[in-house]
Amino acid sequence: MSPHCRARAQFDAFARTGLPLDHVNAHKHFHLHPTVLGLILRIGHDYGLRAMRLPREARGPLFLRPWLALLHRRLDRAGIAHNDFVLGLSSSGAMDESALLAALDRLPDGVVEIYCHPAVSSGARIGASMTGYRHADELAALLSPRVRAAAERVAPRRGGFADLIAA
Repeated sequence: MSPHCRARAQFDAFARTGLPLDHVNAHKHFHLHPTVLGLILRIGHDYGLRAMRLPREARGPLFLRPWLALLHRRLDRAGIAHNDFVLGLSSSGAMDESALLAALDRLPDGVVEIYCHPAVSSGARIGASMTGYRHADELAALLSPRVRAAAERVAPRRGGFADLIAA
């Protein structure tokens, strides 16, 4: 199956869920690759793609900056809404309450996506591909009254990708 057909099949599978398409991202951020991004932008247009994750951390690795700058420019040129930064990418699977509180204290200016993988438990299906991830700790952090209070203090306006589209 060609990459074009695979990408279209992913959009088709999502469309069959009946859920609204509020944004797109790719497993392991493969949409950073210019060819993959091009496929997503072309095919996504047919499905109403209007927002995409920009996996850029404020203090992220230097080697990713050229790829992220290219992604940023191409999203802007295509009129695709996106976040400015993600919070927690380099701490994937370890965004417990203390890590999330510390990250919120260093919140950069702009639209920031909190990047977590919450779940009630890891289990065999999730755990196999996310070794060492503490899904339940991330869920507890997101439900924490302390985290909520900190988020309200540093980011009085909160929402999702659908809110970026509406803005």
